Amino acid sequence: MSRRPGQLHLNAFLLSVGHHEASWRLPESDPLANTSVEHFKRLARTAERGKLDSLFLADSPVLWNDLGRRPAETLEPTVLLTVLAAVTERIGLIATASTTYNEPYNLARRFASLDHVSSGRAGWNVVTTAGVDAARNFNLDELPAHAERYARAAEFVEVSRKLWDSWDDDAILADKDGGVWGDNDKLYPPRHVGRYFKVAGPLNLPRSPQGHPLLVQAGSSEDGKHLAARFAEAVLRRNKR
Repeated sequence: MSRRPGQLHLNAFLLSVGHHEASWRLPESDPLANTSVEHFKRLARTAERGKLDSLFLADSPVLWNDLGRRPAETLEPTVLLTVLAAVTERIGLIATASTTYNEPYNLARRFASLDHVSSGRAGWNVVTTAGVDAARNFNLDELPAHAERYARAAEFVEVSRKLWDSWDDDAILADKDGGVWGDNDKLYPPRHVGRYFKVAGPLNLPRSPQGHPLLVQAGSSEDGKHLAARFAEAVLRRNKR
């Protein structure tokens, strides 16, 4: 897509029942909306009608908040975005997913699936997930060191991109008369062996409409900036006041 000078892209950051921790108490609020698919459908349709470019779902594999103060549970974002893909047509669909608490093959498959389901509207916000509470949900006593999380993240994204590129665009022949569905010579298994991952491949999905999801990065540390410079196609930044 060509970008004109001064062009502005708008993204809707959808956070359960609202960003203010007391938003669930408003008379017009549904305090159970954070697990309501219909609630998110309405928000997605509204954002698309408003000509926003994308919607974004944050996520972490841990109970986020004090249950006494505000809704704390969240739907898994790639599952939710699959539903939202069916009720929208143009808006981008960005999900947060951790490189510390996933494996490249499974996550690459999930985002490729979302890209197929949405006809090429998937985005991945790449995070490494800080906080010891998340670590303790995944057989760890302590949070891995910052530099190690980002080194793992870089290799994770590298492997994911190899998996997304493991099919040629024209690998599927669908030749009914010849009885040949696809061309095995147009598969490129990564056979990746690295510091953190060993992944044979190829992916068990054909190349998705975008080739790979839009890659988004939001880290503000030096390691996060380096990761963004290497891989990101969009960068989220919080304004400092």
